[in-house]
Amino acid sequence: MFRPGIPLPGTDAEEEQPRPVEDARQPTAAERVRTLAQSSVSALLTIPGAEPDLREPGSGIPQVRTVTPEGDVLLLVAADSPEARVSAYAQDDDLTAVMEITDVAPVSVPHRVRGRAWIAGWLTPVRGEDRAACARLLAEAAPAEPVAGTSRRMLRLEVGECWIDDLWGAESVEPDAFAAAAPDPLADHEAELLQHLAAAHREQVHGLCACQGWEQAVPVALDRFGLRVRGWSARGACADARFDFAEPVGTVAELRRAMHGLFAAGG
Repeated sequence: MFRPGIPLPGTDAEEEQPRPVEDARQPTAAERVRTLAQSSVSALLTIPGAEPDLREPGSGIPQVRTVTPEGDVLLLVAADSPEARVSAYAQDDDLTAVMEITDVAPVSVPHRVRGRAWIAGWLTPVRGEDRAACARLLAEAAPAEPVAGTSRRMLRLEVGECWIDDLWGAESVEPDAFAAAAPDPLADHEAELLQHLAAAHREQVHGLCACQGWEQAVPVALDRFGLRVRGWSARGACADARFDFAEPVGTVAELRRAMHGLFAAGG
């Protein structure tokens, strides 16, 4: 399977996404894939031989997605989409498909593409007794979206392999590990939290990185273990610094206390 790298098109090798070697607590590769799979970031579903026509709005883009307790990926797609038509009569391993998920930083920084994940497997329509349970899971993932009906179809992607290439590195993930993993507890709030930190705590974030001598410092990623800040200057390449929390956090309230601790330690 071809897996493009993180750098934006046209960048040179030496200008790739900062990805330093760090001795830091971090989410596992399976957790990172699971987080992206259950997020609302951009995803594209590709079926070999039935590639989406990207000239058509929404083509190849699932309207809603979530993951079942068994580790299958549920997708809600338009009833007239190529993926709905091609998979209508698929059984078991008849039809292979790949979902590519692209994670873009919600703040303005160099190299905004933070990572990509690929989930490959076998695509079938949701049928029979499974429809009600799958419809509930999709409704929980996106309460404002209509689920099944004449204009939408529910599909199931049985996971065969996963791969992630992100700020932590590149790694494959087995289906069992993906099924057992949980998404990061801060994932649903990460975008607004990073935007808040960048807008309302700019000086405090910069103070964390005072020893780096950067002209700009912006929070670029956040998970239960810590905060990642991206810094750069007019005359130098950008780099990342990682700040671990004293303890992993599981709620926004715990995050506030952890951030106060970081800012206090940073002076």
